[in-house]
Amino acid sequence: MSTKMIHSVHRISLLSLVSLALLACHQLPTATSTAKSQPAAKHYNILYVMSDDHTASAIGAYQSRLAKLDPTPNIDKLATQGTLFKNVFATNSICTPSRASVLTGQYSQTNGVLDLNGTIPTAKQHLARLMGQAGFETAMIGKWHLREEPGAFDYYKVLPEQGLYFDPILRDKNKGSWPNNEVTIKGHSSDVVTDISINWLKNRKSDKPFFLMHHFKAPHDMFEYAPRYEDYLKGVHIPEPSSMYAQPEFGSIATRGEEDSMLWEIGTSISKRNPRRNMGIHMDIDPELSDKAYTHQAYQEYLRRYLRTVKGVDDNMGRLINYLKESGQYDNTIIIYTSDQGMMLGEHDYIDKRWMYDESMRMPFIVRHLGKKDAPKVSDVVANNTDFAPFMLELAGQTAPSFMQGKSFAAVLDNLPLVDWRKGTYYRYWMHRAHHDVPAHFGLRTKRYKLIFFYGINYDINFQQTDKVYYGMDWSRKDGVIPAKTPTPVAWELYDLEKDPDELINRYHHPDYQNIVQELKIELANQRKILNETDENYPHIQRVITEHWHD
Repeated sequence: MSTKMIHSVHRISLLSLVSLALLACHQLPTATSTAKSQPAAKHYNILYVMSDDHTASAIGAYQSRLAKLDPTPNIDKLATQGTLFKNVFATNSICTPSRASVLTGQYSQTNGVLDLNGTIPTAKQHLARLMGQAGFETAMIGKWHLREEPGAFDYYKVLPEQGLYFDPILRDKNKGSWPNNEVTIKGHSSDVVTDISINWLKNRKSDKPFFLMHHFKAPHDMFEYAPRYEDYLKGVHIPEPSSMYAQPEFGSIATRGEEDSMLWEIGTSISKRNPRRNMGIHMDIDPELSDKAYTHQAYQEYLRRYLRTVKGVDDNMGRLINYLKESGQYDNTIIIYTSDQGMMLGEHDYIDKRWMYDESMRMPFIVRHLGKKDAPKVSDVVANNTDFAPFMLELAGQTAPSFMQGKSFAAVLDNLPLVDWRKGTYYRYWMHRAHHDVPAHFGLRTKRYKLIFFYGINYDINFQQTDKVYYGMDWSRKDGVIPAKTPTPVAWELYDLEKDPDELINRYHHPDYQNIVQELKIELANQRKILNETDENYPHIQRVITEHWHD
């Protein structure tokens, strides 16, 4: 056992001491954080709150164009009392893979969850298991989206699959065996999930600290808000991103086609651009309007509905916080607020997530920990969701096992530098042209630069598009045959985030950036090898990578 671990166990029970000893053989290298960082006292509870598709730009504390609308006063107040992390990113910006990375501390190829069909069985729900071994009472309440039973938790009450916004069905550990343990609760899901968490907190019999993962369904599409928010933002103009209307230097042939020939089919849109699926269709906007009027009205209605569901999340955050205050647990609870990924809110005329562009891959991450008096108000460390499990384990006085690929950044809360921290965060979207017509791609995001490689092939060589009818829209031909999609070109994109934070100009071929491109490619290849994210098992993809690596 290391000197650091011996120093920290004097407040830890015999049970936790045994757990530490067992974990010591799996200790991560010192690159995880500085040796000086002190773990939190074991008696702190941990409340981990994760919403779905709540982009950082829809949180006032992140000071985006939407901040003046004041959509999240409770979350913003949490940020003023803790640390706001500016550069936390998903490694695969879609619901199921992101949740799998949080639970396992691993990237998609390692934990096996590449797309929405992935599962995490009880034996691989490492974060819950290790928190239990550390002496915490564990609970998972709300959106789960990992198919198999959350059996590593002491208690669960979760939405099956995507879950319903109204009168949700939930699977309750106390109501029988999975999956035949369903109950239906009247109300809006954000209110219902919060009621369940508060009731669980009230009725706990254990004197252990709690580790509660409280997961909202909102604000996932289709943005079904509680009726009480019908008048929220009514008649208010929602600020619009300029790139929604024009982005002449953005993207590449992979996202636009040769001479913009594929604009109509790559990436679902706010505007009429994608005729199969755009937000105007979802929002019932008059298709006879001019293109600009159609886009404006679709965006305004989209954002109102989206922000109304966000308002429900924020109000219920207030309810959770008020209960902790009333029960005397507020000062004794570490509160973390995040989302499973970001969301495109009209930037580049895109909707949904999946993209490696910042609005999609950036995760809000706010930590309030009153035991960390030196914690900075803002941190720009580049972290990702594989780091969440090691981070929370360190806050619980534990060391992450070596099979976790993420690293703890808890030293930031002690205002200490991170030692041997990664140069950038790796990203990969494994699906291809599914649901929202986003091409498969991977890349590297550093503090200043972003390099993206669109290789445009599904990992499953036998993949066939099966969602012929999606959200009520039949996009097959009249004879019932799904039309073949245009083969997606291969291309690279590079963005200088210091000069171009909105990612408006692809500088990949600019002569001034060729040395940067080569440096980023070296680091990208290195991380793919270290993280087991290569395409050794997908030779049809590797051939494309090899052919186009030096384009």
